[in-house]
Amino acid sequence: MASIALSLPTMMKLLAFIVVFFVYVESIDQQKPDNGVIINVTKRFSFPDFQGPRTAHDLKLLGSSVVDETGRVRIPDTTQKDVDLKHLAGRAVYAYPIRVFDPVSRTPASFETTFAFQLETLESNSSSGDENGGDGGGSGFTFMFAPDEFTVGRPGPWLGMLNDACDEEYKAVGIEFDTRENVEFGDPNDNHVGINLGSIVSTITINASEFGVNLNDGEIHRVWVEYSGESRFLDIRLGSDRLGYPSKPMFSDRLDISDFLKEYMFVGFSASTGNFAQIHNVFSWNFTSTSQASLRVPSPETCDSKLITGDGDDGGGAHINRLNGFFIFMTVVLLVALALVSLYYNRKHRSGNKSNEAVMLPAVKERPRPPNKPRRFTIAEISSATRCFDELHKVASDERGDTYRGTLLNGCHVAVTKFSTSYLRSHGVYWRRVGKEIKAMSKLRHPNLVAIRGWCFDHQETMVVYDYVPNGTFNEWLYGIGVLPWSRRLRVVRDAAQALSYLHSQKHAHKNVTTSSVFIDVSFRAMLGDFGFVMSGTESNQFEAAVSQPADVFSFGVLVLEVVAGRKRYKSESDLDGSDSDLDRDLLEWAWIMHEMKEKEKVVDGKMCSVLNMDQAVHVMDIGLLCTLQESKGRPSMAEVVEYVSFEKEVPELPASRPMALFPYTSTTGLCSSSYMCPSFK
Repeated sequence: MASIALSLPTMMKLLAFIVVFFVYVESIDQQKPDNGVIINVTKRFSFPDFQGPRTAHDLKLLGSSVVDETGRVRIPDTTQKDVDLKHLAGRAVYAYPIRVFDPVSRTPASFETTFAFQLETLESNSSSGDENGGDGGGSGFTFMFAPDEFTVGRPGPWLGMLNDACDEEYKAVGIEFDTRENVEFGDPNDNHVGINLGSIVSTITINASEFGVNLNDGEIHRVWVEYSGESRFLDIRLGSDRLGYPSKPMFSDRLDISDFLKEYMFVGFSASTGNFAQIHNVFSWNFTSTSQASLRVPSPETCDSKLITGDGDDGGGAHINRLNGFFIFMTVVLLVALALVSLYYNRKHRSGNKSNEAVMLPAVKERPRPPNKPRRFTIAEISSATRCFDELHKVASDERGDTYRGTLLNGCHVAVTKFSTSYLRSHGVYWRRVGKEIKAMSKLRHPNLVAIRGWCFDHQETMVVYDYVPNGTFNEWLYGIGVLPWSRRLRVVRDAAQALSYLHSQKHAHKNVTTSSVFIDVSFRAMLGDFGFVMSGTESNQFEAAVSQPADVFSFGVLVLEVVAGRKRYKSESDLDGSDSDLDRDLLEWAWIMHEMKEKEKVVDGKMCSVLNMDQAVHVMDIGLLCTLQESKGRPSMAEVVEYVSFEKEVPELPASRPMALFPYTSTTGLCSSSYMCPSFK
């Protein structure tokens, strides 16, 4: 009997398998063609205005957007003082996903929506330049279906709809109301409506002037949109809110949007400003959608087969069903009997040997942790969050390892950096040292630092879990499509300087300062992440801080020059024009040469054109050059750099000629390479 009790878990697993097997056999025997019943799933909501607590619960504001005291949505946010309203983007979306596509029948949902909006142009625009040389107006806004509730698109002509971090899987559908003519996007004029399917380039454009509508006249307009999913038919009507429902549609034709929809999406508005500051107001919004779904119910044939009749061929099937039921019943009875026998002998065994009770210790209960406190994750949690490190979830890769995006069980979006074991070993670094530094850095909190949510040291793996920043890296924005205006570049430089200054004040260093380690959040604030963490494992923390902090300043100087010039320090072979390969390869050396020749304006990115403040750009370039000086020759601390980039303190005069040697140090690995001397000691 003792042997039976000891092997009870195995017996229970075996019996459970038998039960599942018979259930499976019975299900196979009874399997019939699935005749699903098509039902309609309806979602309806209404915002007569955007006041009250319900709005805060049902409406999600992203980027530069706000609900003002009068109950209207405003993009950009005009409540903040001393904020430049140019080159901003924001979104206001319904806070819950809506089913807009049936993947079984591949049928889009039918929907109806109406909303009132007003485009308010500021008078200060008349004295400003324009992307295309026009006067007045802003960039316009979009009614859209978005695949997530945390991405904000690029400002300017992108209307806050898409950005450089959006890949081909980012499906979006929008109807834009555009008051700028962007020739590169195929706009017909500065007063048009466009239908965008997965792209900022409109698939269909309509000249609003032909329908007596001027989007930029300051009047409140109302839009009615109706779409039939079954017939793939779209009807758009636009007119003055005071005149009511227009008799003539602006667009009415077949349009299949199914290829650009996911099953569940978020619906709402996105808008942006460019060289001009325009306020996009939404006063009210009603929305109704109806999607098809297959409801699986027993078919009449299945129900008839269950009836017991006196004749027919169903007798054999009924006999098999009764036999399967008998086996299941006997299995359950046997399982209960074995459990009772095991309980009896285990209790008798414990009463005969009291000394063994000391071995049965109660499980240790872990103390509850605050929800945002960094903690250690198991490999199972990380694997589940990243879908077993699926290649589709990989967002970055370098010699240190790979970075994946993921979602924890509580719904939090994270980025997981998985260090390469061979990389750590090749540099003589052990996970204990890395782990100690990760835990220390996870305690730091600053608005311009990407928070570390936790770590994982399991199965010889070393991983760091960060908060996910959805708008991608600054590298994608600086070198991606379009031209990043100077005001945005200057803000990134200031934010990165603030983050580094805070790190250094806490006796830490970043050790990986590049454009790829600067991230852009939904408010277009720069956040420093992707920390280097490791150096040589034999050096002390004190030595590491002494080396790494000045090295951070040097790397920041290179980053500043890249921001000003709009190019990387070292050009790739494909980018070389063959004129002078040495100068083309090294931006730092070229910048010093231009400083000697008093032609620093040539370094500034000429593509910025009218969205450039040349005096500020040259001033910031001087700060970058100052950061690349030898430490003993005037390289500043990051606290001083913050004062310089904020224009609170005069930048010291640079030497007339460049240093004798330009440091080959680069922080792409977070190490101070043994083949070169660290710039702190050069």
